[in-house]
Amino acid sequence: MAQPTNEKDSHGNTNQTPLDQKAQLGIQNIEAVTTVWSTKSLVIAYVLMWLIYFVEGLLSGTTTALNPYITSAFASHSLTPTVGIVSSIIGGVTNFTIAKILDVFGRPQGFLLCIIIAVIGLVMMAACKSVEAYAAAQVFYTVGNTGLQYTLGVFIADTSSLKNRGLMQAIATSPNMITCWLAGPLSSGFLSGPGWPWAFGMFSILVPAFSVPLWVLLFWHYLKARKMQVVPERKEQTSLWQSAVYYCREFDAVGLILLSAGVALFLLPFNLYALQAKGWTSPLIICLLVFGFILIIAFVLWERFWAPITFIPYNLLKDRTLSGACLLSFTMFFSYFCWFSRQWSSVTNASYVMQINTVGSVLCAIGAGALIHYTGRFKPVCVFFGIPVSILGVGLLAYFRRPGTGIGYVVMCQIFIALSSGTLVICDEIAALSAGSHQHVAVTLATIGLFGNVGGAIGLTVVAAIWQAVFPKALAMYLPVEELPNLLSIYADITTQLS
Repeated sequence: MAQPTNEKDSHGNTNQTPLDQKAQLGIQNIEAVTTVWSTKSLVIAYVLMWLIYFVEGLLSGTTTALNPYITSAFASHSLTPTVGIVSSIIGGVTNFTIAKILDVFGRPQGFLLCIIIAVIGLVMMAACKSVEAYAAAQVFYTVGNTGLQYTLGVFIADTSSLKNRGLMQAIATSPNMITCWLAGPLSSGFLSGPGWPWAFGMFSILVPAFSVPLWVLLFWHYLKARKMQVVPERKEQTSLWQSAVYYCREFDAVGLILLSAGVALFLLPFNLYALQAKGWTSPLIICLLVFGFILIIAFVLWERFWAPITFIPYNLLKDRTLSGACLLSFTMFFSYFCWFSRQWSSVTNASYVMQINTVGSVLCAIGAGALIHYTGRFKPVCVFFGIPVSILGVGLLAYFRRPGTGIGYVVMCQIFIALSSGTLVICDEIAALSAGSHQHVAVTLATIGLFGNVGGAIGLTVVAAIWQAVFPKALAMYLPVEELPNLLSIYADITTQLS
């Protein structure tokens, strides 16, 4: 990957690294951009990314803390996991579309699209009047904000070497150490003050205010590279039909449809089964699982034998390093969503305990990134520290989940999980990216992100199943007789539960 430079040759032209002529146009564009900007421009870009991650971290923490109170406001607290599952599935699938937009059109274009979708979702969340509208808004919010952060990750991969990538990613996401302490008081302030819709109204202004400057910087350097004739010329299509065929080919439209539809159909039953009288044996659930699996297999066959421009190269699909990275991503997110619980007295205290993972993982990620930078090796860090500590933390949390356990034990488990997750996230990304070339950076990151979303969706499904099947029965069994008439309101409203 070309590095920023201020040097000029004897003819007065900026030194340029030859572009990858086999890469798609969007990838050639970002390679061209990195040949014309200076170190100062790169530093400014990373400062802007740091600020964006600050706003995104604050938004994520606030949304997580407010989510159960919002669904409770619509008397649908038990739908909290369901909303998360649906948005997680769609967010994971759409990253593949965003990856192709980044590769075909360019990084600035894809980044701007994510900003627009995120703002639409936040405005919808601020204006929603029902849990259905909130769920729809969550989809836009998740697609936009997940895509925005995903695009930043791709940009970091574009502008750093593999050895430095973990450290740069950890530093860029370090604002989470600050925002995690602000999300709780901010959420409490909106709940006790103007109301939760105003929180999303505020963020609908903050997100574009902090994100657009980075887009301007990227696009300005793109225009600069184009003026210097570094950017390759796009072949003009003479007709609408030729344009449609060209972009369908470049996007690998068939592969994209097969993969997106297959993953969505395969994951939806994990949420819909609870609504079916026969549960997992329902014909609808079985059909969705079968057709989803068939479409995923069809995607693999299409990529192997017929795709003119492969979405994911077949040799990458078979690569053991990438497969291991995807499996690790799935396991991390599944265990986190499956075993995480809330049992504290206020939204502020709950958010503090929830953010233990954030603070610990960021600190450990910086340490792991620095160690990988100096040693040039990531496997020992992952195998001898990350994985064993993760198993220890999740195993102990499963044991200490029982009633009457001191809060200190739960916090201890969260610290173990935080230390391991910070290490594993860095090692996971480096392992995945080491399996392919720069041409496949965006798709590789989308792939491990998809497995993380799938793991999170299934983990949330386990949580939803416990909540919807076990909690009402246990509540009816242990609730005092005089409180039985309030059973439904207690089940549906977290505020009533904590009162």
